[in-house]
Amino acid sequence: MFSIVFPGQGSQTIGMGKDFFEKYDLVKDLFKEADDSLGISLSKIILQGPKDELDLTINTQPAIFLISYAIFQVMKKEFEINLDRAKYFAGHSLGEYSALSTANYLNFSDTIKLLKIRGDAMQNAVPNGEGGMLAVLGSKVQIIEKILNENSNEFMVQIANDNSEGQIVLSGKIVDLEKLVQVLKSKNIKNIKLPVSAPFHCKLMNNATEVMKKEIEKVIFQESKIKLISNVTAKEMSNKEELKMLLIDQIENRVRWRESVINMINNGVDHFIEIGPGKVLSGLIKRIDKNVKINTINNESDIKDLKL
Repeated sequence: MFSIVFPGQGSQTIGMGKDFFEKYDLVKDLFKEADDSLGISLSKIILQGPKDELDLTINTQPAIFLISYAIFQVMKKEFEINLDRAKYFAGHSLGEYSALSTANYLNFSDTIKLLKIRGDAMQNAVPNGEGGMLAVLGSKVQIIEKILNENSNEFMVQIANDNSEGQIVLSGKIVDLEKLVQVLKSKNIKNIKLPVSAPFHCKLMNNATEVMKKEIEKVIFQESKIKLISNVTAKEMSNKEELKMLLIDQIENRVRWRESVINMINNGVDHFIEIGPGKVLSGLIKRIDKNVKINTINNESDIKDLKL
C-alpha cells in the first residue's frame, strides 16, 4: 500500500517545475491560473527568481503548492496513474494544503489564495527579528519536552516540528531560544539556528490564526473519499468540517510528522511517494523507517521510474 506526501517550506528552488511547464499545456494553464488568482506573476518568480523573492514566505507557500499540484496532475492526466488508490494523502505544514487540494477537498484557486494569505499572516504575526526557530539534532522528543517543562519559568519555547528520529524543530522568541541553547549546550545536545524570519507553529502565531480562521471559514470544502493524515493529530481524517478546524489549529500547533509516518506504516503503508520540489520528506521518512520504499517525484524520469 502506498501513501502520497507533499513537501513544506524550504523545498523551493528557482526553476522548479520548469521541464513540466515547458512540455505540458495543463501546467502552463495552472501557472496562468495561479498568476490570475494572486494578481502577481508567481510563475516568473518560480521560473526566473530572484531567489530572495521566491524565499519570501508570502511567495514560497503558494509556489511550492503550485509545483506539487502541477506534478500531481501530470501524473494523473498525462501518465494516467491512479493516485487516488493511495491509502492516505499527507503533507508537511503547507504541504497539508497540497494534500487537501489534490484529494479534492479544496479547489486549486481557493487553495493558492489561502496560501498567499497564510504566508503573509505567518510572516507578519511577529515583528521581524523577534522570533526564530532552532533545529535540535540527535535527541528524542521526550527529552526535549522534559527540558522545556523543567525550564518553563525561564523561557517559553515550543516544539514546532517533530520531523523524524533525531530531528526536532523548536520555535520561540530569539531571547528565549538563546536561553534554551545554553541549556542544550550544557547537556551536549546539538542544535542549529534556522535561517527563518518567523517562529512558525507556536503560540506566537496567534495573529495568523485569527486571520486564517476568518479566511478558511469563507471557503467551501468538498466531500472526498480520500483519507488524509492530519499534522495536528497524526491520525486519519476525512470529515471536511474536522479538516477545516484542524487547518486552523495547525498554525500554532506542532507538526507531528514522525508520528504521522509511523501511523501510516502501522496501518499497512510500505511505500511513500513524495510529490513536489526537493526530497526533504523522503529523507525524513528514511530516518523514521529505512525499510519502506520511497519515490521522490521531481521530474518526468521520476514518474517513468515509478512502479505501483
